[in-house]
Parts: sequence; C-alpha cells; structure tokens
Amino acid sequence: MIQSTLAILASKSASFILKKGFKKGTSLPGKIASKICPDIMRHVSKHVKIVLITGTNGKTTTTSMVYHMADKTDIPAFSNVSGANMEWGIITSFIDHYRFFKKEEKTAVIEIDEANVPLICRHVKPDIICITNLFRDQLDRYGEVYTTLEKIMKGVAYHPDTLLILNGDEPLLGHLDCPNPKRYYGFNISHDQDQQIEMNTDAKHCIVCKHPYDYDFVTYNHLGKYHCPNCGYERPELDDGVDAILEMKPYGSKVIINNEEYTISQAGLYNIYNALCAYSIASALSINPSIIKDVLENQESRFGRQEVISLEDKKLTIFLVKNPAGFNQTIDTIALDQEPFTCLFMLNDRYADGTDVSWIYDVHLENLIKMPIKEYIIGGIRAYDMAVRLKIATGQSDHLAVYEDYEAITKAILAAPTTHIYATLTYTAMLEYRKYLENAGYIKDYWR
Repeated sequence: MIQSTLAILASKSASFILKKGFKKGTSLPGKIASKICPDIMRHVSKHVKIVLITGTNGKTTTTSMVYHMADKTDIPAFSNVSGANMEWGIITSFIDHYRFFKKEEKTAVIEIDEANVPLICRHVKPDIICITNLFRDQLDRYGEVYTTLEKIMKGVAYHPDTLLILNGDEPLLGHLDCPNPKRYYGFNISHDQDQQIEMNTDAKHCIVCKHPYDYDFVTYNHLGKYHCPNCGYERPELDDGVDAILEMKPYGSKVIINNEEYTISQAGLYNIYNALCAYSIASALSINPSIIKDVLENQESRFGRQEVISLEDKKLTIFLVKNPAGFNQTIDTIALDQEPFTCLFMLNDRYADGTDVSWIYDVHLENLIKMPIKEYIIGGIRAYDMAVRLKIATGQSDHLAVYEDYEAITKAILAAPTTHIYATLTYTAMLEYRKYLENAGYIKDYWR
C-alpha cells in the first residue's frame, strides 16, 4: 500500500510539472510509477470498467467516439486522449484520473498499441477488448499481420471471460481459438460490390487451410464478406451491421445500422467502420441509443484524423497515413471532393513511422490523376522518395514541388492556387508539423 501510494504521488507530481512547464507528460509519469510499483495498474484500476481498443487502423477515432458516448452517461469516463497508447502512457492516464479519497465507479476507454495488450492485461482485467482490423504496418517493428494478431491474443489469453468485440469482415478474427464471448460487427453490403481483392492484400489466404478466399464483396483491402471454398470457413454471423450506405460526401456519410439511420460526421468508408465499431462497443456497454446517434453525428475530427486547420484564407485538412490500406482509404475519401484542391504529402522514416518507406509503392497514388488537383506540395525526411513515387504515379513533374522545412511548406500552402489543401502526413510528420503550426499560432489546443 505504501509502495503504490508513493508511486501514485510521484507520478502525479511529475505529470503536473511536465504538463504545466513543458506541455508534455504522457509517458514519463507512468514510467516513474511502474519503477516504484511494478503492479501499479492493479491499484489504480479498481472500480474502473475497462474498454481496450486495439488494431492497426481506426483505434484513435473509435476510442474518441466511444469515450464521448460513455462521457454522456451517469458514470464518469476517461480516456488516454493524448494518444499515448503504450504501457507507460496508459498507466499515466489511469493515475491522472485516480483519486485517493473518492472511490467511484468509472469507465476507462483506452486506445492501446497492439504489442502492449499483453503488458496491460497481465495486470488488469478488461471488460471489453475490441480489435478493429489487422493490416501490414511498420513491418520492421510488428512483422506480418499474423505476428500482430499473436501479440494481441497473448493479452486476451489472460482473461478468457472478457468480451471480445471484433470486426467480422476481418478474416483473421473470425476463427479465434479462445473461449471468450464474442460480438461481431461488419458490412451487410458493399459500397461498390467489388468481388476482387488486390494482389498485395494483407491476408488473402484462409487462416484455417491456407486456400485463397472467395468474396461475395470486398469493402477495402482484405475486408469483406469472405468464405473459403476449400474448407468451408466463412465470415461469422454479424451482431451489428451496416445494412445500407445512403450517402458518402467529403464531410460525412449517412448509413443504416441495424435498421436505424445514422449520420456520421467524418468522411470515408473507413470512418463508417469506425462508427460501426463504436456503435457495437457502446451497445455492449448499454449506452442509450440516442447518445450513440448524437455523438456519431457531431463527433469532431481532431489531431490529424481529418482535422481541419485554418491558415489565413486556406483550409488544411490533415490525414494521418501509416500503411497502404489506410493511405488508399484516404485517397478514396479525398476523391469525394469534386472541387479543385491542392495536395500536401509529408513522408518521414523515423521509428514511429516505420523505417522502410517502400510501402508507398503499394498505395494507389495513380488514382490522383483522376482528381482536380492543382498543385502538389511535398516535404518530410523522405520528401524526394515521395516526389519520385508521385512522378511515377502521375506521369508528370511540373506540379510537384519539394520543400526542405516547415516554414517553406507553410508559405507554399498560403500561396496555393486553391482554398482547400488536403495533407497526408506520416505519424512523426503530423506531430512535428502540428507543433510547428501551434507555435506559429494556427493551432490553439495542441495539448488536448
């Protein structure tokens, strides 16, 4: 008890100093606490209903949606809104919301890095673990999608009675060898009824017998209504499903979920998946349907997930891109806009981005030539690699311009021939450029 109390006090003190003095403090306080008391999570998670959301794409947006739904209920909720989704960052979030003398029930909606699921689950029992999807991402760190799934399932194995909420359209999740209760969500229809998966699809062979899947339809990448013609393995029955896509616009979508119409404030097919996932989690938490509907309709895009930033008379929409599947969905979302626009690309190769940038050749950048793009602005550590890829994709170089630093990039944005600029930024590029814009006065709420 003394050890855990010291750990909590040390962490809270470090968090206060770092946030007030440096606008930082998402991971170090948790590291300090875990050094003093290695099982600190057992102490600070008492009386807390825990929802863990993991997977390759969509976990940040889905976590935000579910948190805002849970926060509108009678039970207080918190989340790691800073985006620090590894062990120490999650510990920091729990300690920040821990109260010594006020023991009340809370709901923690936590985004968690795939490899960190077992690190957290060894100390606490989540009520729900949600897996959004599994795509190739940072191969130098995670390996292939099967390795990523194995990491997650090591955490799941600690708690065989925890509810799993799973993307039923993800073939890797339909045949999990675990006794946990499961709730599946997915699409009952496809936007374009495509039946063919791409050559470089991440998981195109049956997880049971290794035979190629057949699809009734593909939503994107390897997601869709699948079955194996060899062994009979097929998509599980869905508990929550998109029954119709009524509208897809640059500013959002209208869909039918479980026979009810919903408006989703964030654009793109992948955000319909995120909204459906949030719906499924919220339903499992018995959150009022009117709250679910309200949040999906009014959810704000923030921190690089279709976030819109005003730069004088320009509107910059930022998309975080980190793997081919997500980048392709970003391109499809941008394509919904029929008005002329400018594109900004920033490619970094730091550890958090993935040091191998060859993945950009699996991105459908060739589709850009069909869009009303007036100018390409290119930056980042690997700007010239991106410039070469764009030259190959578009067959031209006249409208491609590489800039060496953020000041030059910003000047190019302000001088762009269009009002709207769509920016696709890898992770560290997004963090660094947002910080630059904050220091320049364009962003007021960097520390959320």
